[in-house]
Amino acid sequence: MKILFYDTKNYDRESFQSALGAFPDIAIEYTKSDLDSRTAALAEGFDAVCAFVNSDLGSPTLDILHAKKVSLILMRCAGFNNVDLDTAKKYGMRVMRVPGYSPEAVAEHAMALALASNRRLHKAYNKVRENDFSLSGLMGFNFYQKTAGIIGTGKIGAAMCRICHGFGMKVIAYDVYQNEDLKDFVTYVSLDQLLSDSDVISLHCPLMDSTYHMINIETIRKMKDGVILVNTSRGALVKTNDLIEGIRMHKFAGVGLDVYEEETANVFEDRSDEILEHSTTARLLSFPNVMITSHQGFFTREALEAIAVTTLQNASDFLTCTESRNDVNP
Repeated sequence: MKILFYDTKNYDRESFQSALGAFPDIAIEYTKSDLDSRTAALAEGFDAVCAFVNSDLGSPTLDILHAKKVSLILMRCAGFNNVDLDTAKKYGMRVMRVPGYSPEAVAEHAMALALASNRRLHKAYNKVRENDFSLSGLMGFNFYQKTAGIIGTGKIGAAMCRICHGFGMKVIAYDVYQNEDLKDFVTYVSLDQLLSDSDVISLHCPLMDSTYHMINIETIRKMKDGVILVNTSRGALVKTNDLIEGIRMHKFAGVGLDVYEEETANVFEDRSDEILEHSTTARLLSFPNVMITSHQGFFTREALEAIAVTTLQNASDFLTCTESRNDVNP
């Protein structure tokens, strides 16, 4: 099997090449180009493409991939809302993903964002670099005995629940499906109660029609004053303009974001000054109580290894016509 690997970073190549020795029937070629309707034709002669959550796998892209006889789409991530599944099904394309590569990696980063935004670590770091050791503007609050509200209790959300419990926090959660593994220390409540009772709110749910912009001005108004909001899941869970309005209303003690609505290659890799100047993400960066990182929650050695192994195993399962729980469109 020949796989064209789109949007390649050095760490992608290193982790996949390291894992490839265990899969002798698979060969990979790498390109720095991301996958969209303009670059899909590069897949001529390949059996599969490997894409990421920001790739454009809409109908026009899939039309071209089908014409090039690509029969497998390997998502090296958990999210797949960027894939037109109806078109993939029409063409008989199999779509496979990596549903849980290292939940602890993302959960630990979520807690790091919560702590950093609470104690203003980014601001403190810059002050000390300028030889300013004053504590002005650095006041935070104890997490111990406060209430953590976790929205979504799959593998990553469950890991975040355990971290918060370890901090001595009361943990409440909202999810359509309750995780029985958490019943000893997590109380499931309605979304409205979670919003009103939580001192720290962390988002760990997939992006679907029902969760799109679930954090908006109406839900923000239901939150406690001085709440900390963290999103390491999907950017469009939060309506950015409403978040900015909430920050201006002094609703938030801190906001920690590893994902954002404008998370595209044009904005964050090309670094167009004009785009950045007018982006809502740039506006968020102007607030001292907002900490933004570059979608690095997954970025640990353990997670990269797991992503590579699972993705290659998905390709191997395709070759042997083996059913997999990683199928998106079985």
